[in-house]
Amino acid sequence: MGTSHIRDVLSSFNPALDLFAISVGDGRIKIWDTAKGQLQTEFADIASTETGSIFGKQEGGHLSMDYTCMKWLSLEKKKKRKLGSSLLVLGTGGGDVLALDVSAGQLKWRVNNCHPGGVSAVSFPKHGSRIYTAGADGMVCELDSMSGNLLNKFSAASKAISSLAVSPDGNMIATAAAQLKIFNSSNQKKVQKFSGHPAAVRCMVFSEDGKYVLSSALGERYVAVWKIDGSKNKSACTFLAMDHPAVFLDSKCVSSGIADEVGLSVVAISEMGVCYFWHGKSIGELRNSKPTKIFAPCDDGVLQKHKGALPNVFAAKLQTVSEPACGHVFLAYGLLIKPSFEKVIVHSGKDIELNVSDDGILLPVGQSRKSKKVADKQITALDRSNADGALLPVPKIFDLIDGESGAMPVASKDKDGLDSVTLCMEDKLRSLGILPSSDHTLKSTMDSKILKGISLDASIPNKKMKAAVSSMEPNDALSMLKGLVDVWQSRSHSGKHVVPWISCILVYHSDYVKSQEPKLLDSLYKVAKSKGAAMNSLFQLSGRLQLVSAQIDKASNNKSLVLERDEQEDESEDEDVDEVLYDVDEDSQTGSDGDD
Repeated sequence: MGTSHIRDVLSSFNPALDLFAISVGDGRIKIWDTAKGQLQTEFADIASTETGSIFGKQEGGHLSMDYTCMKWLSLEKKKKRKLGSSLLVLGTGGGDVLALDVSAGQLKWRVNNCHPGGVSAVSFPKHGSRIYTAGADGMVCELDSMSGNLLNKFSAASKAISSLAVSPDGNMIATAAAQLKIFNSSNQKKVQKFSGHPAAVRCMVFSEDGKYVLSSALGERYVAVWKIDGSKNKSACTFLAMDHPAVFLDSKCVSSGIADEVGLSVVAISEMGVCYFWHGKSIGELRNSKPTKIFAPCDDGVLQKHKGALPNVFAAKLQTVSEPACGHVFLAYGLLIKPSFEKVIVHSGKDIELNVSDDGILLPVGQSRKSKKVADKQITALDRSNADGALLPVPKIFDLIDGESGAMPVASKDKDGLDSVTLCMEDKLRSLGILPSSDHTLKSTMDSKILKGISLDASIPNKKMKAAVSSMEPNDALSMLKGLVDVWQSRSHSGKHVVPWISCILVYHSDYVKSQEPKLLDSLYKVAKSKGAAMNSLFQLSGRLQLVSAQIDKASNNKSLVLERDEQEDESEDEDVDEVLYDVDEDSQTGSDGDD
């Protein structure tokens, strides 16, 4: 029901549902007031680390932050009064975990490098003082919610953990890697193991009573329900089908009236921004239930109205479930730039189409809509009554031989209006003399017998690299090191292929290099320091370029859809015009026959 997706959007309601946090991948965190529908505060320019760097001063910038997970901490009443606010806990791709004091508008605490390789999930019980995190290192960390101090840490998987969930009572922890495992939170012992998903699990949640775990993985168009009973059964008890993979899950227990049997109501949001609702008094009834869909309109009129930006449902909270098969869901939907908030009553089997408001949204000024342009267009068919005042267009002919006409031939352009022949930035800088031209002597040096046929344009295994360097004569190794430093400085080859060779030579022949060319090491240090100083700026530039490229791709895709519809409308208009002219010709022909 749309062409855009929300798979990269992070969002979370606070426990009272009066605040809503959202981040769209640009390093900014926006806090919205759900009652007023207004932006309350915004967090940006949070330093990516508090430690120094050997390459110089660390530079900040909101685009340098890579948030991977977000969840609003539910504090106990005593601690909530003591703190005066709630905490928004986030994980980053750099492995840090941080907590934001939203009411104070500042960073509460931060744990640096908690998970090397990145934090993948954050979770905690309904009311507790513990925060659990998981990451690419396969570890689960237990943190104090007030200070961020590390309380405990244990290995849950040999591979990266993609998702983590904690039961509402805090007694069990579920981790998803190659397999889905259930641990006892007090002694970290494994309670049960399931087959899990072949792909990385994107979202996972416990049921209220802690007897079920719901999960969904990348590329899988269903929600799996796993029963926790301590048995050796490794398969899911049921699957809930969807049109697209899920990015969010929530559930509530439903009384079935039968002892030891509890039903479930499940809410899921797909990556295309559609909310699903299932209801069943038992697992069997849940398996056979038809989902109710909640979606925002995305027809042609909405697409043109919002200039290609499609409204979606990007957050939901299942509040209560009543009979018969009725749920109260609090939604955040609309456009990411100005979300709307509404509590809807969902009845099983009845789809809901939401109304998207445009109040307070600033949209770019573009061309008039196609419908307006068609309505304003007037076509006059020329016949004998009005053909006297018409003038035939006078064509201008460009003489390709004499060139007498003042018209100039238009340079050919490609489909997107860009010149077909373009120069890359490096070639342009070399042509202007800003960058030195390629040194052919360096190339001949690298192609000499020193490398023994090994190319710097490809990655070489460490074993082969060590064998080649260790067999070199010290003098040959020194010559090769000089050439590699020049190559690295001139950027004639990729640094990721050159630097391993430099490192390997220094490991095996450092004593000889120090004795013969001590200044070479100083030069190498200066080159490394200059490149390291620009690293943060390059990361920020890379983030900006990725953000701009993603927006351009999104705009071009939406533009192609609009252009395709415009072409179809133009074809239909042309057919209408042809029919009108054909009728005029027949009338004029009939009139001429009558005159004869």
